[in-house]
Amino acid sequence: MIQPLKRIRSIDDLKSVASRSEHVLTLFSGGLDSTYALKSLVDSGCRVTALTVDLGEGVNVADLQQITAHFGAELLVIDGQQAFAEDAVLPAIRANARYMGIYPISSSLSRPIIARFAVETAKRLDCNAIVHTANQSQNSLRRLNGAIAQLGYVGYYGTPYEYTAISREEKIEALRAAGLPHFQARGISGDANLWCREFESGSLDNPESFWVPESLFDWTSAPDPGLASVDLSVSFDGGRPVAIDGEALPLVELIARLNRRVGAFGIGRYCGLEHLEQGEKVLEVREAPAAMALLEAYRHLETAVLDAELLREKLRMEQLWVREAIEGRWFTPLRVATDRFIVETAQYVTGTVNYRLRAGAADVCAIKAAAPLYLTDRDSWEKDIAAQRSSRQLSFTSNPLIDVKKMLAEEN
Repeated sequence: MIQPLKRIRSIDDLKSVASRSEHVLTLFSGGLDSTYALKSLVDSGCRVTALTVDLGEGVNVADLQQITAHFGAELLVIDGQQAFAEDAVLPAIRANARYMGIYPISSSLSRPIIARFAVETAKRLDCNAIVHTANQSQNSLRRLNGAIAQLGYVGYYGTPYEYTAISREEKIEALRAAGLPHFQARGISGDANLWCREFESGSLDNPESFWVPESLFDWTSAPDPGLASVDLSVSFDGGRPVAIDGEALPLVELIARLNRRVGAFGIGRYCGLEHLEQGEKVLEVREAPAAMALLEAYRHLETAVLDAELLREKLRMEQLWVREAIEGRWFTPLRVATDRFIVETAQYVTGTVNYRLRAGAADVCAIKAAAPLYLTDRDSWEKDIAAQRSSRQLSFTSNPLIDVKKMLAEEN
């Protein structure tokens, strides 16, 4: 009998669990780490299902099938784009979710959705364990482990790379010996979804001296110097992005279109340090043009419609929301409660923001809210205010018995 909530932390743990399990689910990207883990599981003699969750990064199913078939494992590919957009990206837009206010968070959003699909699949297939391949230099370790535990999975779970460090060269050689010679020496690592493409390691290892190859970028590849500026409008309804240039679009398609439209001008590149679980920092570079346009537009619209004190409190709640997400506490009551506060404010965010896109910049040229608090004619407003106060002053002068407290209360 497999004990509940048993963690997998090393290759020895992995082999031990596999040897005593009838069926193991492993998260599978087709990369070196996940392929080596797949080989280790299959070598231990258990039935293995390799799960790939497509969150919009463009999964090459043929390549995945070639690898899993080589080891005699089953491949299951799930299209998770809609769930990711609705259950993670949309809340992140409303929370203006940026790490330390610097760049849009991404893997903090994707890992809980991947974990949810993994737990649902493992329960459906009666799997004894869920394996992933995050290591100690990746924040995905605590995010995946945290989400799996919070979702109540009662089998084994974890990564063999938490306590076991195997060099990339050793993995490559083991897979070459097993008949898979196409894996290469270490380069820049990447993680992608429909919201963001992020990169780390390799030439990005040292924050004091790093080099970002232009070939990494897809959405924000260098714009044509002769590219003419264009206008772009983004519309929201109740805190939800609903249209581009007046054309209503489903959320997944809207994000994809913005990545192409905004990214074509070289807009949406970010660079910053992120902390690991013990406090050390690692450098990450990312591109997220749709996120840039949507987060900025949302901020302008909510500033247009929400009271200043409410906005101040929301700013505080946003960083609490982000903290819970990046620390792997997505499915906890605190993150959920914080999200409810933010959803309450989102119902008022309806309107359109217009941008003028030019090489390297998106200039805001109009903010049009459905129920704005902003002034559209300051001169007229000042005249009206002056007239009202003058009228009250005359009334006070002509009637010395007027209730001064009432007048002051009305003015305030």
